[in-house]
Amino acid sequence: MQIKTFVFNPFYENTYVIYDETNDAIIIDPGCYEKYEIEELSSFIEENNLQVKTIINTHCHIDHVLGNQVIKERYGVPLQIPVGEVEILRSVEVYATHWGIMNYVGADYDSLIAEEQIITVGNQAFQTLLVPGHSPGHICLYAKSENVLIGGDVLFRESIGRTDLPGGNHEELLDNIQSKVYSLPDETTVYPGHGDTTTIGYEKQHNPFVRA
Repeated sequence: MQIKTFVFNPFYENTYVIYDETNDAIIIDPGCYEKYEIEELSSFIEENNLQVKTIINTHCHIDHVLGNQVIKERYGVPLQIPVGEVEILRSVEVYATHWGIMNYVGADYDSLIAEEQIITVGNQAFQTLLVPGHSPGHICLYAKSENVLIGGDVLFRESIGRTDLPGGNHEELLDNIQSKVYSLPDETTVYPGHGDTTTIGYEKQHNPFVRA
């Protein structure tokens, strides 16, 4: 499995392209907004001869969905969002301008992702984990065979996702990190929605918000 990270938009959000030897790819949380960001992502896909199969949002806050529509149109692929994020996605069109995002174009989702659903890309398989708290329907994607967790805004290196946005719940987030995220093997690499990668084992020992 190959994972390419892009840092996009004013929120410094991590967009991931995941692919393998089959050249099939998925794009997770396309935050590309400016034209040069869209071209940077597209150039990587074209240079590596990747076949984009779907777009997935771990959750639907503005910084993770800015590129949904343009990428969906460019590659003719479906958009999948978590079951509990429909209203969160719709609300972006209402508040985008308040964050200085003046040209946001919303995208219609094509299917909803449920808890413990299996999502495949090439020969790789991810299991979805429902981990609300930062956002009501937030999911993480866990590839057991690769010891990889695409974590969205749940767990960061020595930090956690904020819970002061609509639908956030601090205690719920802490409980879900303990019961669902920290139950994964210590060697699992976490690819977060912002910032550098980390591991489950490191966070259990060093995260000031929630330790094992």
